[in-house]
Amino acid sequence: MSDEQNNRGAFLIQEHFCTVMGAPITARICAGLAVSLDRDTRTGRRVLDWPGEPTTDALPLRLVGGLHALDLAGVAPGLSDLFAGRIVEPGEVRRVLRESFITHDAALYPWLDGPPQTNEAGRSAALMTGLIEVAGRHGPKLELLEIGSSAGLNLLIDRFRFDLGGTMVGPAESPVTIRPDWRGARPPQVQVEIVSVRGVEIQPVDVTDPKAADRLRAYIWADNPERTERLAHAIAMIEARPVDMVQGDAADWVEARLAEPQAAGVTRALMHSVVWQYLGPERQARIAAAMAAAGAVATTDRPLAWVRMEPNRNTAQQQLWVQSWPGFEEAAQRATVQAHGAWVEPL
Repeated sequence: MSDEQNNRGAFLIQEHFCTVMGAPITARICAGLAVSLDRDTRTGRRVLDWPGEPTTDALPLRLVGGLHALDLAGVAPGLSDLFAGRIVEPGEVRRVLRESFITHDAALYPWLDGPPQTNEAGRSAALMTGLIEVAGRHGPKLELLEIGSSAGLNLLIDRFRFDLGGTMVGPAESPVTIRPDWRGARPPQVQVEIVSVRGVEIQPVDVTDPKAADRLRAYIWADNPERTERLAHAIAMIEARPVDMVQGDAADWVEARLAEPQAAGVTRALMHSVVWQYLGPERQARIAAAMAAAGAVATTDRPLAWVRMEPNRNTAQQQLWVQSWPGFEEAAQRATVQAHGAWVEPL
């Protein structure tokens, strides 16, 4: 298979993921891009000659984000009709996309420079599901450490309200209630007391910067307007009280945090969502080794936990895994989750 065929194929793979995830508009656009891309523009040539692995590099989502940004800016009426779902005929989809590349080539080209920022507060539902289990095992007090915090939305986990199949967690007065479609037995009503939340990100996104906020909005699929509304509330919460997020290397940061003194009666918990694949084998190995070493000396008075929501590429879904020390050293899958947290299916 040629590089061009492989790169076009990545858009069809993304179409499948979007279809599985209930995003027909974005799926339709990805299918249209797979056949409408040509070499008449700089953007088209760069996509077709992409040197890396296009699916791993999230090449389709980079381009869809740029197109959505044009839609949100109101400068491309045809694209706005496409993202609103008013254009569905494949030939018309291809026509609008080709015209958009010709007219907005210069604006689209920079969107290929970096990976998409898809920080999604809805994923906190899966993380909280795992933390409820940790609290049930080791006690209510939790010290949370997040890697790959992106824009810091999941660092608001202590300020969100959760309705997990009728199990309520978090402050009742929160402006954001995260209520996924719950597909199974609800979690036990366990007390969860989050004493601190800290995070690290290699390239932090400052959501108080309007340009950064607009970029995040562009990466939200047009099929999910509720995510856009939730993002607006989350940004307002960060503007009112910033989250504790630093710039740094995930492995360095985890090693340093695990070496810090731990308060008695508090479980130290590492959490992350849709970040593991981006760390690379070396960082993955370092973090796993640091957790194993810290777990080996964890006690009932100072437990350690690891809660993670990471993708299963074969199913286009996420899996929630939980392990903790002492006593629960083997990681166990606890749920299957829609990639943006729209539904949770406990196992």
